[in-house]
Parts: sequence; C-alpha cells; structure tokens
Amino acid sequence: MYGTKSKIDLAFEYQSQVAVLRPSIHSRRANLTVKFQDLYGFTVEGNVDDVNVLNEVREKVRQQGRVWWALEASKGANWYLHTTIGQGSALTSSLKFSAMTNAITLKKLIRKGIPPVLRPKIWFSLSGAAKKKSTVPDSYYDDLTKAVDGKVTPATRQIDHDLPRTFPGHPWLDTPEGHATLRRVLVAYSFRDSDVGYCQGLNYVAALLLLVMKTEEDAFWMLAVLLENVLVNDCYTNNLSGCHVEQRVFKDLLAKKCPRIASHLESLEFDVSLVATEWFLCLFSKSLPSETTLRVWDVIFYEGAKVIFNVALAIFKMKEDELSLTHHVGEVINIVQMTTHHLFDPDDLLTVAFDKIGSMTTNTISKQRKKQEPEVMKELDQRIRRLNSLRANDK
Repeated sequence: MYGTKSKIDLAFEYQSQVAVLRPSIHSRRANLTVKFQDLYGFTVEGNVDDVNVLNEVREKVRQQGRVWWALEASKGANWYLHTTIGQGSALTSSLKFSAMTNAITLKKLIRKGIPPVLRPKIWFSLSGAAKKKSTVPDSYYDDLTKAVDGKVTPATRQIDHDLPRTFPGHPWLDTPEGHATLRRVLVAYSFRDSDVGYCQGLNYVAALLLLVMKTEEDAFWMLAVLLENVLVNDCYTNNLSGCHVEQRVFKDLLAKKCPRIASHLESLEFDVSLVATEWFLCLFSKSLPSETTLRVWDVIFYEGAKVIFNVALAIFKMKEDELSLTHHVGEVINIVQMTTHHLFDPDDLLTVAFDKIGSMTTNTISKQRKKQEPEVMKELDQRIRRLNSLRANDK
C-alpha cells in the first residue's frame, strides 16, 4: 500500500483527508445543530462551536503531519522501528544514544497523534502485529477464512446478530460488503482463539480497525495482537472475568487519583462500571468521537493497556466539579455521556490523562489486578452456583 507511493503523493493524500469543515452561513449565525461526516465516515452531530473545534483539530493534525514528514526525511522512512536499545558490546554508544533519542521522540510524537495516512503502517509495526503475522505462512488468513466458511457455532450466530447493530448508518460498515468483511474478521478470530470465541464489544473494535487498516487481513492481525498481547487475559472470555477485574482496579484508582469525586459517587451508590464497562470492552469506540478514539488507540498500541485507565480517569477528572454537584445516578450518567460524545479535541482529553492523572506503570496495574483477581473469581463462582441451583429447582 505504501511502497508504491512517493512521500509527495502521500502528503497530497494526507492533506485531502483533513479538509476544513464549513458550516452554512445560517448555522454560523445561530447556535444550530449541524450534521456532517468525519474522516472515517461517521455522522457527527454538534453545534457550530463543535465545528470550530474540529477545524482547529484538523489544523493541528496538519501541523503534526509536517513534523512526521520532516522526521521521515531526516531519519528515514522507518526510523520509528529503531527505538530498541540492544544489549551487548556490538552496539556502539552512538547507536545506543540514537535508539534512546528515537524512543523519547516517538513517545512524545505518538501522544500528539499519528497522521491518519501513516496510522496503518505505524500501528502494524509498533503494536507487534507485523511480527505476529511473520510467524505464520503468508496464506494463513486466507486459509483460515476458507476453512471456517459455512461453519455455524454459538459465536457465529452472535456475530450475525450483532452485525446490523455495529455502527448502523455508516456508509460502508452498514452495507452488505461491510457486514461480510467484518464477519470474516470476527469469525476467523473466533476460530483462532476458542477461549475468546466472540464477545460483544469486539464487533465495534474490529469495525474501527477495518476503517483504519483498510484491508481485512491487517485488521485481523491488529485484532489478534490487541487481544493476545496488548490487553489483559480473560477480558473477552465467556465470564468476562478480566473485565470484572479491570473494573475493580479502575474503582481503586479512581479513589486514589480522584478521591473527591470517588467519595461523592460512593455516596450516591453509583457504580462506575455502569459507564466504564463499555469503555473497556469497546475501547471507547462507542463513546468518544472517532478521531479522539483513534488518538487514544495510538497510545494504547505503543504504551499498552494501562492507557485505558489514564483515559477513563481523565473523563471523570475533567468533570469533577460538575459531577460533585449531582444528586442522582441518572445525572452522573448524563454528564459522563455528554462529555464523552463531545470530546472532539483529543488533546483536551489526553492532556488531562497524562499531565493531571499522573503516570501509572504497567507493573503497578499488574499488582492491582493480582490483588483483585481472587475476589472476582470467588464472586463469579458463587454466581454460577446460584444459577445452577435455580436451574435445578426449576426442573
């Protein structure tokens, strides 16, 4: 896809992707609701202020794109792959310093956003998807899709049920071709990993991957690396034990990072999983505007699943004062949903996530997970026992 185009061609393609949105003169004169399609084909609904924010974001995307192109020109097309500091005497001090400099530069750049035209190849390389794909024959995906074609399982039945409900109204995803492509990716993965099979939420993740990666095979490998290497184990298994653990960890982190809002929500008997479960299962794809979601994914694919906690905490932190004045659970849900749906400027969210929430290491998150796992498994086991008891009494 990229080897046949020059940097100039890519630059023109990139510029065409970020055209300025121009509301009508009537909508500019009044605070009217306007609808338009974003870069990835989703219908966006907002007021003129939202449109102005989106125009500012597109200008920042252009500026960030120029930074990436300049680095490609000075360091080489794949400079971001040379960020690992090797071991042994064979690597000179100058090469070690160069790798370290590249790593620091790359982390900062990714947090500021990957240009849409570069996103597919950078995700594929940095996430580990390219490496994972290289360990199997080139025909692996085609062979897998052919082998499972026509087979019916509980997973395929659920997939068929969810296809029409996955971003309905999207100009490509909600078409026979879009449904067929998404189905092949989801069914193929359900056979690749029978422990996961298929879980609701993966349809939204895979759909957005298809829009970014352009080819279904690349989307399949991105889904594979996400589930097998980036996210925690058991997040999408039948009992969702991993997701339950994540919700417990998130609740603890909210109490630590945002004690005032955590205390108030507890007084309302508000369970954060009411809003956060969808964030963790769908990786914000149903909650945030598409470009904001993808900016979050830029960082997830490079820094790991800990980023999900940073972003989730940031959403509450941004509305801490307003949430502290709520009196009912419904008010909390409305504020959170309105906030996420109108976070059109990714920098507003990510600045809070990384500058105000503070750093959280993968090791810290892992320790929190291990602490919560026994209690979660105990509760799930008790739930299964109760269900079995009820079934036995019904007979």
